[in-house]
Amino acid sequence: MLGIKLVRLIEAHSAELSRGLTEQIRTSDRTSDFKKIPADELRLAAAEVYKNLGEWLLQKTESDIETRFHAVGAHRAAEGVRLHQVVWALLLSRDHLWHFLRHRSFADNVVALYGELEFERLLNQFFDRAIYYAVLGYQDAGPCSPKGDLARARELAISIGLIASQDKTMSELED
Repeated sequence: MLGIKLVRLIEAHSAELSRGLTEQIRTSDRTSDFKKIPADELRLAAAEVYKNLGEWLLQKTESDIETRFHAVGAHRAAEGVRLHQVVWALLLSRDHLWHFLRHRSFADNVVALYGELEFERLLNQFFDRAIYYAVLGYQDAGPCSPKGDLARARELAISIGLIASQDKTMSELED
């Protein structure tokens, strides 16, 4: 019962939580690569998890978490965010949430305390899986680095048949 109350509290404050998390991610030295991502995009990603936390914790399957966070990892790799920074951002998400709950905790008896501990276990399990699948998605994306204009132009030219893929390599074109 308390777990549901905590979930509803988080969902009700999802906008506040996502704004605070976005600020933390954008100002932390450990997540400096995220500065190239628009703040609104980061805020929406955080809000999606916080706003639907009950669904993520109680209804979503491991497969749902895998699908979502595999895509998150691959997306961040394509954006050129380094893996350690992706992981740190997810850890900040969990820590930011715990900081919020500590200031609004209302366990006043053993049963309530047990409910909070169970909620903590569920939340940690969710973030552990999110991190694991984000790392897999990142790795599956392959070696990614932000593409320059020349690389994007070359890929476009190949895709529409203007040049063959065997033509000059990128390093030859950049020289």
